[in-house]
Amino acid sequence: MDKSMITGLAIGAVVATAGGVIAGYTALSGKQASEPEAPAFAEVLDVETIKRTVQTPREVCEDVPVTKQKPTQDPNKVTGTVAGAILGGVLGNQVGEGTGKKLATVAGAVAGGVAGNKVQENMQANNTYTTTERQCRTVNDTSQVVDGYNVTYRLGETEGQVRMDHDPGDRIPVENGQLVLNAR
Repeated sequence: MDKSMITGLAIGAVVATAGGVIAGYTALSGKQASEPEAPAFAEVLDVETIKRTVQTPREVCEDVPVTKQKPTQDPNKVTGTVAGAILGGVLGNQVGEGTGKKLATVAGAVAGGVAGNKVQENMQANNTYTTTERQCRTVNDTSQVVDGYNVTYRLGETEGQVRMDHDPGDRIPVENGQLVLNAR
């Protein structure tokens, strides 16, 4: 045997062994040499943030000046009525003579009583004081809360859309050909 023949046999043995190793690996892994490897990630094409409006009630209190009527000692306005009747009677008594004087005195007393009653009513209504009271009311604060994300993705040659509870970033993990949606 010559040297070139031995070299040829050695190279042939190496190539045959390498071919057997590759075939054995392919058989053990279950993949064909021409089968493309499944992608480990889906590419994120678009992320739309879904928000909702939330109203949170809170109580707002403030001190407010309030005008109140002072309590009256004479709610029936007797003092004003009596004082007005006396004054009206005295003035009516100054008019006329005889029976006319008596009628003028009575009419003056009645008119004076009514006028005195009204004067006391106005005085009591204007007899006020100002105090400060704490007044509270409920107001609603409005805010936006993220409710989720509509994600458009591409996995291999197909595009799809999925709703997620977090922003996935640039890619979504894939396991056994399925998106892994809860991985952060």
